[in-house]
Amino acid sequence: MIRRRPRPHRLLTAVLAVLAPLLAMLTLSAPTAHAASLTEVTGFGANPSNLRMYVYRPDSAPARPAVLVAVHYCTGSGPAFYSGTEFASLADRYGFVVIYPSVTRSGGCFDVSSPQALKRGGGSDPVGIVSMVTYAEQHYGADPSRVYVTGASSGAMMTNVLLGDYPDVFKAGAAFSGVPFGCFATTDGSGWNSACANGTVTKTAQQWGDLVRGAYPGYSGPRPRMQLWHGTEDTTLRYPNFGEEIKQWTNVLGVSQTPASTDHPQSNWTRTRYGGTGTQAPVEAISIQGVGHTLPASGMAARAISFFGLDSGTTQPPTEPPAGACKVTYSTSTWNSGLTAAITVTNTGTETIDGWALTFTLPAGQAVTSGWNAQFSPSSGTVTARNAAYNASLAPGASTTLGFQATHTGDTSAPASFSLNGATCTTS
Repeated sequence: MIRRRPRPHRLLTAVLAVLAPLLAMLTLSAPTAHAASLTEVTGFGANPSNLRMYVYRPDSAPARPAVLVAVHYCTGSGPAFYSGTEFASLADRYGFVVIYPSVTRSGGCFDVSSPQALKRGGGSDPVGIVSMVTYAEQHYGADPSRVYVTGASSGAMMTNVLLGDYPDVFKAGAAFSGVPFGCFATTDGSGWNSACANGTVTKTAQQWGDLVRGAYPGYSGPRPRMQLWHGTEDTTLRYPNFGEEIKQWTNVLGVSQTPASTDHPQSNWTRTRYGGTGTQAPVEAISIQGVGHTLPASGMAARAISFFGLDSGTTQPPTEPPAGACKVTYSTSTWNSGLTAAITVTNTGTETIDGWALTFTLPAGQAVTSGWNAQFSPSSGTVTARNAAYNASLAPGASTTLGFQATHTGDTSAPASFSLNGATCTTS
């Protein structure tokens, strides 16, 4: 276990030490408890790059659960991706097992560039991740026909790599802010490819598809479906990579590059589907206007779960999210056409939060011009404030302050609600 709940005698001491009204207030704001917790597994099989394996197996998991591999970003970790995304709460609802691979090398990036990583059984990270899947199948009775993968940034690139290397293992993938399979390829030992990151590597659909097919020569079985997400203002893995991914996976799956349908699930989203118009089309691509390298944001994980088909046969009926283990205090100072907002976020739960994203919707006419103690994106509409490196961890009872300066057109009111890592906070 990587997290421990307070011992019973300490809880009793805490209860006796506070006034009843305060205890009642904290009880009302506490989250629904998870009996399950994140667990580290060692000795899971072939692991040439010394990855660590973390597993979240919800109490709602059936005898033969599906598996989702959730792959973190550079500088991240399995536990941080567990805490900072909504996949574990969705696993509680729908009963699938989540595997969180964790890099141990300096920089915390997955290997998506070496020749070893870009071929089936070649070594490096993909081999270790597939060992984790095999372990889940052998020890948790997981269903080999329902294995999926998702990831953000470096994890999104690994999602592309895993679907190319192991099309017989994964049924579908969802890549948040990634690049095509093989785009990051290097032969000099470097793990970074600036040309690819800057969006200057372009190929024909056939060329991109051939790179995927070359990872497992002779494979003629079914290929996994792919869901792609990208922000138009991404300056880390630039937006042209989104179009190259679409070219690649439509070619691999043998469907037209002309969308079968186009719609806008949210005002700044453009969703295109290829080879089909339903929720589980062969390729689905969602472009997020005005957003940078900050995906997935609140609600996006649920879209990925729907694309995988993991939201069918629910073990718990979908409900509005309860108040989470967080409290937000919000105040403003306003003038003619501007305002300054001060935000305090408090962890009211019993577990440490490692990495956080605070999401809220600004009233019409308000636009962030600068911020402190967090990264704010986009500047208007539904805004997500992500932690800085120095305030990523919030122990139980701890608080952090952040804020921003904004312009307005007359409405200086506060956002109606706030959510921390997808859970709605109490406000004051």
